[in-house]
Amino acid sequence: MSPLISVPDLMTLVTTPATTRADVTLLDVRWRLGGPPGAAEHAAGHVPGAAYVDLDTALAGPPGPGTGRHPLPEVQRFARAMREAGVSGTRPVVVYDDWQGRAAARAWWLLRWAGHDDVRVLDGGWSAWVEAGGAVETGPVTVRPGDFEPRPARMPTVDADGAALLAADERGGLLVDARDPARYRGEVEPVDPVAGHVPGAVNVPTGANLGDDGRFRSPRELAATYAAARERATAVYCGSGITAAHDILAMEVAGIEAALYPGSWSAWVSDPARPVATGEKGTTRP
Repeated sequence: MSPLISVPDLMTLVTTPATTRADVTLLDVRWRLGGPPGAAEHAAGHVPGAAYVDLDTALAGPPGPGTGRHPLPEVQRFARAMREAGVSGTRPVVVYDDWQGRAAARAWWLLRWAGHDDVRVLDGGWSAWVEAGGAVETGPVTVRPGDFEPRPARMPTVDADGAALLAADERGGLLVDARDPARYRGEVEPVDPVAGHVPGAVNVPTGANLGDDGRFRSPRELAATYAAARERATAVYCGSGITAAHDILAMEVAGIEAALYPGSWSAWVSDPARPVATGEKGTTRP
């Protein structure tokens, strides 16, 4: 089953009479880097029945030394937030945002990592839903608590040392940097204290996963984009572990498995002993 769901398919789920429709949990995870929480946007309009989930408090732990800006949340804290949002282990989950899937991919990855087997991202997100004339509900949403119990570590991760080994190609590995090219090259760095990338990493920005309509490209196109990852152990990082999940999701669409470096660049540069590369070809400085 694809990790994506189309707007027409989700419309079928939420407009079919409740007595006959498939039971599905909807999560609204609208969020943007540096922006306000998406709770106000959710209250102003959301897919009917969708519970709001705050990325900073439910989908990430508090930042700390060496862990980066958005470390993985403590397992039981995450599971509790998911139960409060109505998530059950036996009920399908659909997540969406209004950031072309970048925040929704984090929720998808975390639920999969924590052991939920049926999670999909709404392709095109909230904007595609509205453009297609999908029903809009306003105000707060009250959901029946779910019974989700985590079984963590179901999705692979690497730490800084593991990321460095993959980037060095010592084991036939590949490390992918999901940030915008200018950040990868070290030309700009709007968030973290050091600009550049992990030496040896290759850049596949999240925008490369999407077509002009903001939806994910076809499995065939994504397989071509990530062809180097098919035969190599692969991990992905970004600034703080959020948008890297977008590349992992794209690879999943193409039938390719990749690990996440949760701490990502913000954790990497917290240790001044780690090398930093800049430029298109990765000139390295200690």
